[in-house]
Amino acid sequence: MTSAAPTAPGPEPDQAVRLDQAVARPTRVARVLATLARHRTELLVALLFALLAGWLTHGLWPAPGQRVLALNPADQTLYEWFLAIDSRALLGDFSLLTDRLNAPDGVNLMANTTVIALGVLLTPVTLAFGAPVSFALLVAGNLAGTAVAWYLLLTRTLRARPVAAGLGAALCGFGPGMVSQSNAHLHMTAQWLVPVIVWLVVRLLRAADPAGRPDGPDRRRLVTSSAGLAAVVTVQVFIGEEVLFLTAFTLLVMAVAYGLADPALLRRALPGFAGGLMTAAGLALLVLGYPLWHQFAGPQGVADGMFSPHYFSADLTSWSTLSPLAVLGSDASARLTTGPAEYNTFLGWPLLLVTVGCAVWLGRRPLAVACLAGGLVAALLSLGPEVVVGGARTGLPAPYALLAGLPVVDGALPMRFALAVLPLAGTVLALAVDRALAERGRARRLVPLAVGVALLSVLPAPLPTAGRPALPEFVTAGHWRQCVRPNGVLVPVPPATPADPWPMRWGTAADAEFGMPEGFFIGSYGKDGSAAMGTYKQPTSALLADVAKRGVPPAIGDQQRRQAARDIEFWGASCVALTDDAPHAETLRQTLEQLFGPGTRVADAWTWRF
Repeated sequence: MTSAAPTAPGPEPDQAVRLDQAVARPTRVARVLATLARHRTELLVALLFALLAGWLTHGLWPAPGQRVLALNPADQTLYEWFLAIDSRALLGDFSLLTDRLNAPDGVNLMANTTVIALGVLLTPVTLAFGAPVSFALLVAGNLAGTAVAWYLLLTRTLRARPVAAGLGAALCGFGPGMVSQSNAHLHMTAQWLVPVIVWLVVRLLRAADPAGRPDGPDRRRLVTSSAGLAAVVTVQVFIGEEVLFLTAFTLLVMAVAYGLADPALLRRALPGFAGGLMTAAGLALLVLGYPLWHQFAGPQGVADGMFSPHYFSADLTSWSTLSPLAVLGSDASARLTTGPAEYNTFLGWPLLLVTVGCAVWLGRRPLAVACLAGGLVAALLSLGPEVVVGGARTGLPAPYALLAGLPVVDGALPMRFALAVLPLAGTVLALAVDRALAERGRARRLVPLAVGVALLSVLPAPLPTAGRPALPEFVTAGHWRQCVRPNGVLVPVPPATPADPWPMRWGTAADAEFGMPEGFFIGSYGKDGSAAMGTYKQPTSALLADVAKRGVPPAIGDQQRRQAARDIEFWGASCVALTDDAPHAETLRQTLEQLFGPGTRVADAWTWRF
């Protein structure tokens, strides 16, 4: 055959190009399916975690507006109000000193755990369906999201096998402390950025290590890691500063322990690593400078903690006890802590022993050593200033006594240091299972079995829920607009207090469109401007609260009427409203008529306009 031999006819050159392109370029559906196939394991794990979170919170569904967390409804009321006020940000009606509570002084949102970033993120849900729906989504989403984030860190950064990472991440996201804090403490359970912070710190460390690089540290990765860390830390500040503090403190302890376990790495990477951290801190402060100043020194700002470390400290016995919220737990063990939202230390003997055993089995692996050191320090600090055993104070000082009174540390509850133990224990368990699966001996079966049994011992039960009292029609139907000026102040009778914050649900249902006096918040009303819960009552609100409590008609004269007029002027009130569901409503109505004259009936409420 020669070059002159005839050949079969074929497509024109331009047709050939088009055919090749058509064959080589997959359709959009094919690309999506290929992506799903590549990440099928991650998607399956995420689905399982979401189902578990949904099961634990199913008592709030399908009608979150009619259900409430039975163990901590007061804090749920507070956080739903936070979500309502946060949603005002996208409406252009938002300030770090809000006038929608504690009128006229207002509330410093940075000095309160207002989860601003979460509220802004869920603004469309809040405005469309109400803050209770956003709250329920966050209770479940924080648990599942935290577990998924730790799973991704363990598989992609530590290269753990999916089974090992799944077991470790399950403890990180659904451990006793996380489930307990889910009783309305959204700022403590929103930990899905913590693994991102850890990943950026690890990335920064690896970039700072010049080993194997002729040109020294990877400067591009140092810069991008520092910038990313600054961005994530900034967002975390507007979610929960206490979680950020616990993360930073734990990472500091781990860094020291890791450096001692691997001194060669410490010598090589310390200059670049420290420089990267300082760069990240500087970048973050450019954004956070004013908000942090506002928190500590601005109007209604507080620079100290208001909770006693002696009270909010962990009982040593609680570490070996199962949580009352676990399937195998007992309600009797609740006496070992301050309340159902603080079962942070209840790991139980099985999980403690298996975790310690896995750490010992891993030997002197630097990461295992760092996790063990971090967990031990956090556990000791959770005991507070004095060791308590079985409810009895021993008089023995605990390590936290060395830190008590220090700035920032003073604002953290000692018992919450125990929350840092969960991800550290989860990491140790994941490393141990991953190592066991790589071996051929008995450890391949025994270690995963032991870890699985230990995790089953702390399997949580669904969060207890109860029916939510219905709001008055005066609020839900928008009748309040008839007596409150735009952005005005509505005085519910009796006004909200930290002990009885229920009238704040009025503001939540109205998306915080009106202000209210007093309420449930942290402000600078303690001695010498220190932190206090709520504010002092005005004479008129104290009088009305007493009537609502005792149902006894007070003596009303000219002095009380003049004081009531002064209080209305002080609050800048547009309207006073008494709904039919108020305690001793008829006696309160008579009292208000003596103070302000005849009221006007609007739906299921009596109102007085000013």
